[in-house]
Amino acid sequence: MSAKDNFSKVKHLYNRAGFGISYPELNKLSKKNISKVVDGLLEEPKKDYAITLVNDTESRRQMLVQSGLYAKKDLTDDEKKMRREIVQMQNEVSRDLNIAWVSKMINTESPLREKMTLFWHGHFACRNNNPMYAQQLNNIQRQHGLGSFRTLLVEVSKSPAMLQYLNNQQNKKGKPNENFARELMELFTLGRGNYTENDIKESARSFTGWSYDKDGAFIFRKTQHDDGTKTFFGKIGNFEGENIIDIILEKPETATFISKKVYKFFVNDNPNDAHIKELADHFYNSKYNINELMRKLFTSEWFYNPENVGTKIKSPAEFLIGLSREFFVTYNKPQVLIQLQSSLGQYLFNPPNVAGWPGGQNWIDSSSLMLRMRIPSLVLNDGEIDFSGKADPEDEAVIALSRIATTNANSNNKPKSYVNAQADWPKFLDTLPKGLSPLALTEFLLQPKLNDKITKMVSDNKGLRSTAVEITSMPEYQLC
Repeated sequence: MSAKDNFSKVKHLYNRAGFGISYPELNKLSKKNISKVVDGLLEEPKKDYAITLVNDTESRRQMLVQSGLYAKKDLTDDEKKMRREIVQMQNEVSRDLNIAWVSKMINTESPLREKMTLFWHGHFACRNNNPMYAQQLNNIQRQHGLGSFRTLLVEVSKSPAMLQYLNNQQNKKGKPNENFARELMELFTLGRGNYTENDIKESARSFTGWSYDKDGAFIFRKTQHDDGTKTFFGKIGNFEGENIIDIILEKPETATFISKKVYKFFVNDNPNDAHIKELADHFYNSKYNINELMRKLFTSEWFYNPENVGTKIKSPAEFLIGLSREFFVTYNKPQVLIQLQSSLGQYLFNPPNVAGWPGGQNWIDSSSLMLRMRIPSLVLNDGEIDFSGKADPEDEAVIALSRIATTNANSNNKPKSYVNAQADWPKFLDTLPKGLSPLALTEFLLQPKLNDKITKMVSDNKGLRSTAVEITSMPEYQLC
C-alpha cells in the first residue's frame, strides 16, 4: 500500500472514530499498519474519564425533593420564589454541564471514547432537568461505552435519569407502567417487529420496583415488585429486570439492531446488510464486547471503500468539535456553544424525544446549511452571528441566552451575538509542513475527493490561512 493511501485511510479513520486529526499526528500514524492504528485508538491508557462538574448541588437538590414544590399546586409567594430559584440553579448547572462535555470532546486525548459516548448519548436518548442525573448517565456511557454492552445496558437501565425519563418510578406491582419496557426493546435492543405486546407487559412486570433513592442511587423496592410468574419470549419464571435483559441479549436480533445503529453512525447512512451481518455475528459471538465490535468495523476493508469516505453529513456536534479541535479555538464566552448547538439542531442533553436525533439528511435544511457555512469564518475570524429561529421553545436555557444576545441586536430586534472566539492560527500553521501548498491543505481539510471546481478555486498564490477559512466555509466541509 502506498503512503498516500495509508494517509487517506488514517484520516478517514480519525474523522469517523474521533473528531479529526492534526497533520503531524496523521503523518506519524500513516507510517503504521492500519490495524496498529486501530489498536492505538482502542487500547488507551486506563484513567478516570468522568465529568465531575456537578458535585455541590446536593443540598439544593434535596431541598427540591423534600419541598415537593413541583407536585404542589397552590404555592405561597415564598414557595414560588424558591421554585424559581431552584429551576434557575438547575438550568445554570445544566448549561455548565453541556459546556463541560463539549470542552472535553474538543480537548480529549481519547477521541474514540468521547465519540462512543456521543453515539450512546443518541442511542440511549434521555432528557432530564436534574443535572446531577444527566452527568451520571453521561459518565455511565463514557465508562462502559467500549466495554460490555450488557453492563452498559444494565447501568443505563438503573440510572435515575432513565428511570425517571421513562416513568419506571411509577412501575409498581398491580399498576405496571410499560413505558420503559417498551423502549428497552423497541429503541435500545431489538427494534420493532421482534417482540409482542405480551412481551412488553411481562417485561414491565419484571421491572416493577426498580427505582432510586433521594441520593440518586439505584434501589430495588421489593414491596413494589411483582414476584409472580412471567412468560417472556416463551421462557417461564419469576423474572426480575436483569433476567429480562439477559433473555433479550440471547436473541441475535439484538446484536443485529445494535450493529446496524453503529454502522449508520460510523460508516454510512445507507445500511449494507452483508456488512451489518458480519458485524452482528462478531458482536454476538464476542458476548457483546463493544471493543471487539469496533475493532472489527475499523479493520474491515469495506470501511475504507470510496462509497464510505466523505459521504456522511457531520452532526452539529461533530462539526463544531472538529472545527474547534482543528484550529485550537478558544471560546471566551462558552455559552455561545449552546446557542450554536440549538441553532444547528443538536442541543446535547436535550434530544427531541426518546428516539434521539434522526441524523443523516435530517441534519441539513436550507437555513441550517447556510448557518453551517457561515460558522467557520465567524469562529475563525470572530464575527457576529444571528441566532433567531432554531431554539427549542421549551428550553428556558436557550430562551435566556437569546434574551442576553438581544443586547447586541440590530434594529429589527433579531438576537445577535459576537461569537467571541479565537483560533490559534500560529499554532495551527505550525502543525503544517513547511512549503505545504493551498491545494495540499485543501486535500487535508476535506474528506470528499476534490473535484475540478474546488481544484481551480484553490490557487497557489493564496495564503494558507485564507485558504483554510475558505475551505471550511464550503458545503464539502460538512461531510466526513
